[in-house]
Amino acid sequence: MSQIQIAAPTAAGPVKSAARALDLLDEIAANGPGTQLQLSTRLNIPKSSLHALLRTMTDRGWLQTDPTGSVYQLGIHSLVVSSAYLDGDPVLARAASVLDEVAAATEETVHLGRLDGSDVIYTAKRESIHPLRMHSAVGRRLPAYATSLGRALLAELPVERRRSMVPEHINAITPNTTTDKDAVLEIIDRAVVQGYATESEESCMGVRCFGVALPFTNQAVDALSVAVPISRLDNGREDLIIETLLSVKARLAAVHGNSLVR
Repeated sequence: MSQIQIAAPTAAGPVKSAARALDLLDEIAANGPGTQLQLSTRLNIPKSSLHALLRTMTDRGWLQTDPTGSVYQLGIHSLVVSSAYLDGDPVLARAASVLDEVAAATEETVHLGRLDGSDVIYTAKRESIHPLRMHSAVGRRLPAYATSLGRALLAELPVERRRSMVPEHINAITPNTTTDKDAVLEIIDRAVVQGYATESEESCMGVRCFGVALPFTNQAVDALSVAVPISRLDNGREDLIIETLLSVKARLAAVHGNSLVR
């Protein structure tokens, strides 16, 4: 008498159609709108498979087309979902008054950012009161190693993990981006000692940024930065910005009663 063989359970893999829909949203968010052919090429998805996906996501409001109906961009539903995320995030709610405080003290552009893999994503912003400002947007994603926000967060990680998150080959964002891995790691090492990180024209020409990790949790994933046009920066102003950021960081550490993990 034969025995019935019962297959061992296997871990469920990703749902292909759902993965493609998410890849499509990520691609347009990162690299801009495109035609069906352009998106097919960029994502390496057959046009025949992409056609139905684009139609479905457009019908549901995740995507929309330009007046010609041929170029696809993010739709209004993407804004609805992202706004709901911002409204519901507890760190963003707690950090709002801190952003206001630092913006008032420095009169410069202030950013809140979050570590996501090896990148940092801007999650909130306060504009400078001055006409000359840094052009940036909530939702922008940049490599952590090239920003003061990201470097401040990488400085809170154990040395080996920090090293693994800086690539061997670094693509320059501007002509001033530090592209040598060891040099980047030395900059992050200095941030560990100083308690704050800096970058000068490495992610945006003409702008210098200062950043600190925010001790809201045991492992910092959020950071605060001040961005200043170099033309408006002198030693006294730089000292004011650094002192303001370190003061805020120290006060939050005392209030939340934890030390950042290194």
